Amino acid sequence: MLPYGSYYEPNTPAEQPGSTGEPEGLPVGSDATHIGYGGARYLEQHWPVAGHPTPGPGSTLPIFRAPELPPELPAEAPARVRDEDPPTIELGPPISEEDLHRLAQLPPLGDPGPVGPLYVVGDVHGYLEELIGALHQQGLVDPDGHWTAGRARVWFLGDFTDRGPDGIGVIDLVMQLAAEAAAAGGYCRALMGNHELLFLGAHRYGDEPVQSTAGTASFRAAWLLNGGQQHDLERLQGHHVSWLKRLPAMALEDGHLLLHSDTTAYLEFGDSIAEVNDAVHDLLADEGADEWWDAFRRFTKRFAFRGPGGPMAAGELLSTYGGHRVVHGHSPIPYLTGEANSDSGEPPYVPGPYIYADELAVAMDGGVTMEGRLLVARLPVD
Repeated sequence: MLPYGSYYEPNTPAEQPGSTGEPEGLPVGSDATHIGYGGARYLEQHWPVAGHPTPGPGSTLPIFRAPELPPELPAEAPARVRDEDPPTIELGPPISEEDLHRLAQLPPLGDPGPVGPLYVVGDVHGYLEELIGALHQQGLVDPDGHWTAGRARVWFLGDFTDRGPDGIGVIDLVMQLAAEAAAAGGYCRALMGNHELLFLGAHRYGDEPVQSTAGTASFRAAWLLNGGQQHDLERLQGHHVSWLKRLPAMALEDGHLLLHSDTTAYLEFGDSIAEVNDAVHDLLADEGADEWWDAFRRFTKRFAFRGPGGPMAAGELLSTYGGHRVVHGHSPIPYLTGEANSDSGEPPYVPGPYIYADELAVAMDGGVTMEGRLLVARLPVD
């Protein structure tokens, strides 16, 4: 495995306009790509429906019967007595215009009411215990990892597996929270990261050769070099694969454009969020190993919003897809701030999300794999 801070696919130029390939604050001789640290369903609710009970086997629905005649009435009593109608129900006065106006002001049936607060979760990379701890600290789950946040909304920004000890456990937890949140009136959703593409590629294509800028490679080789854990691949099941392949690449929530990667490569897949997501899903459904590899390579680019050209790059994404601020994972905050290159020998200090690019971008990868933090934050952040 390559040391943390290096990604084995070389010779991909940095995305900064006018970049020399060595972004500020990075080790000498490394380009923006090398510095990249790594290259269920919902529960169904069946609500009881008010109404008549369904008769069981051999039973019949109740019917109205004429009242029994008193003994003193002869059998030839008049038909109006024998077949007397059942009592009627008083309907009350007609509904007035005032009543109609008042009814119109009532919320529609099934209106869920106001939405809950919005949270985002940075890169997890298999650190299940740290994830549960960070979610619990924000009041989103109990100590055992079960949803306690009611109508809150949570978005994971991708990269669930690789490098850490329990990637499949992380995926299982996110799928579980999606079901529990839905049952409580909130939701828990997730984006596809570049490591999801890499993990799926290792599962589907294994050692099949692909054409990369480094020459012939394979998904499995790249996955192992970038932190792939064999026990995760062995525990991967069909429902995990189906769930991962359906993850969106981007989303817009409360004016926040949610992405995994700090790259403008999304623009190469479509001019709207729906087009980008459809393009990625279509690729994963139909295309071959080389096309999958190309998508992985594009979404592994980084640092588009750093440096003098960063605000312009972030602004281009926002003007195309909407929103007023980009929120992303992928690039660890210590690399964006330059602290990863410190010679102090101390773990990087990550106080929280990192706002940069003239406040147009928020980074959420706290560098949990490099002794940083696994970040969970409520939006908006100041």
